[in-house]
Amino acid sequence: MYIGHYGAGFAGRKVMGENTYGRISLGTLFLASQFLDLLFPLLVLIGVENLSIEPGNTVLTPLNLFYYPFSHSLFSAIIWAFLFGSIYYIIKKNKKGSLVLGGLVLSHWLLDFITHRPDLQLVPWRELRVGLGLWNFPVPAIILEMIIFLIGFYFYTEMTKAINLRGIFLMWGMFLFLLLTYSANIFGTSPPSVKAFAYIGLSQWLIIAWGYWIDRNRVLISEG
Repeated sequence: MYIGHYGAGFAGRKVMGENTYGRISLGTLFLASQFLDLLFPLLVLIGVENLSIEPGNTVLTPLNLFYYPFSHSLFSAIIWAFLFGSIYYIIKKNKKGSLVLGGLVLSHWLLDFITHRPDLQLVPWRELRVGLGLWNFPVPAIILEMIIFLIGFYFYTEMTKAINLRGIFLMWGMFLFLLLTYSANIFGTSPPSVKAFAYIGLSQWLIIAWGYWIDRNRVLISEG
């Protein structure tokens, strides 16, 4: 799953509600919802985790994700969720925010469980793997991901308003960019190498930065 994770990040604004205390930036919500996929390419580049490019591995993706227990096992996802939420709480003293962010980290694994073939380990030290394999059924997989993304985006637009033109163009620019890159993932060519995949994955940090930029130009509707 790709834009579905960003949809979850957008929806995090709705879960936080209209209370402006300890407001969480969209960039931080994206960071939590995509944390496992930001960690994975880094671990690939330093040789801790690995994958291979195998067209036909599933209908929607050529990635054979055969070794990523430290970023994508259920046990690891729970640990990362706890650490992410705890660090946020230590810094911001915002209990609800820390729970939302920890939940978003864990939501990544749950959404991957729906789409991935059985390649997700439950714990790093055992080979038992799970995954419902929705990626092998393109139409329902795409529909599900689009629904999650569009609902999350709607929630964000419902909760915030632009304070200038940048707040409008940046938000809708991201909407179109995510749709275009999602289309490229589905209909484009396979990554030329594992290293290329990893660098593409790390480029998602630019989307995180974009999220912070958007939120600097938008406010909660309740604030004005």
